[in-house]
Amino acid sequence: MGQVGSISFCRAMAGLLLLVSLAGCATQRAEVATLPVTASPALQSTQTVQSRDSSGAADLLYVTDRAPVTASNRTLSYGAERAIFLSFGSVSITPTRDSPSSKGKFRVGAISETGRFPATPYGVVATANGPRRTPVAVAAHEQAAASLQAEVARRLATADRKEVVVFIHGYGNSFDDAALATGEICRSLQNQFVCIVLTWPAGGSGGFFFGYNIDRESSEFAVADLKKAIRIIAEAKGVERLHLLAHSRGTDVLASMAQQLAIEAYISRSSLWQRYKIANAVFFAPDIDLDVASSKLFAWVSDPDLAFGSKSNPGAFPPQGPMHLTVYSSPRDKALGASTLLFGSALRLGQLAVARLPKDRSEAASQWAGSNMGGLVDFIEFSGGRGFIGHSYFLSDPAVKADLVALIRDRVKAGDPRRQLVEIKRPFWRISDVQQASR
Repeated sequence: MGQVGSISFCRAMAGLLLLVSLAGCATQRAEVATLPVTASPALQSTQTVQSRDSSGAADLLYVTDRAPVTASNRTLSYGAERAIFLSFGSVSITPTRDSPSSKGKFRVGAISETGRFPATPYGVVATANGPRRTPVAVAAHEQAAASLQAEVARRLATADRKEVVVFIHGYGNSFDDAALATGEICRSLQNQFVCIVLTWPAGGSGGFFFGYNIDRESSEFAVADLKKAIRIIAEAKGVERLHLLAHSRGTDVLASMAQQLAIEAYISRSSLWQRYKIANAVFFAPDIDLDVASSKLFAWVSDPDLAFGSKSNPGAFPPQGPMHLTVYSSPRDKALGASTLLFGSALRLGQLAVARLPKDRSEAASQWAGSNMGGLVDFIEFSGGRGFIGHSYFLSDPAVKADLVALIRDRVKAGDPRRQLVEIKRPFWRISDVQQASR
């Protein structure tokens, strides 16, 4: 017993030390290189590749259920505490020019709140016909939703592409971390899209171990708010496509949102693409158990008793359109190794590799390959080791960034030679060793 206890203690301590590495989820401030233009033929005639500001400055839209705080200079910011309301507004990203060593670095500038939804839960009043939402709560919600949609529409009017890219961060990220990471993604895409920071209450003061558990519950808390925001954004005037990107613990938020939105769409005899214009869901280094991810993402697929309209229709499968799920993983991701060790996960999705996948999971995933399934899912393995932790490679590795640009901006599918991917066995791919060697 003593020996077993000692081994367990050592494993726990090793996991605790590794968990410190999860601060790597506070995404690295990597300089974004100018990427080659490889537009697909369908877009070459209409696509203009340009940056709206050669300095890299950007004005992003943010949506958050973080509690507002007053910064040291008495300006608005948002902390790690939870708010009982959803806020939105503008945040500027500006270059840092304080010293010669600051080349390629950026900082968060002015934050301006545009609107706020009512506090949750919304007010309810008893009537002769049962409980109803109060007129005040409904009116306040509708006013906030209209304001958010107007802000999206305003930005779309001047964007090169009438498409929205939303980024959801991971554990340990502050509001500024989330905004800076979104800015880097937007610059990689040549600032052609409307970019939105969807940020939840992460990065508190509970320390690395307890802080992770606090963030984990805060991410669950945020699902209802952020799902509501996505629904409203998707219905804004002028939105043609919506791309949802998430990193680390943020992928669990996205998976939960996608589960609920997919069920909503299915019940209305529709799909994520048809109802919400979602063209891509991209998971970077997902900090989520493989089985949990599968159960959330494919809940509606595996529930033929779910109502399709007024009643169930077991054979119904609404058209998915261009909707696509892409998962980037790395077996060398030490941060996710800590999650696996501490939380007893069989395998974190962000460490997925074909060689590590149980046979039954491999066969299940293979069902999503081929023309019959429309190529709805791709699993892309990154074997590089950017940094000691290897958890924020989606921002630091040029090969991964170039693949994301090809996927989102150029709409190039896996298997096309313009994406430097090596086929393992569809839907499993690997970032080309040649591409990684050219970093």
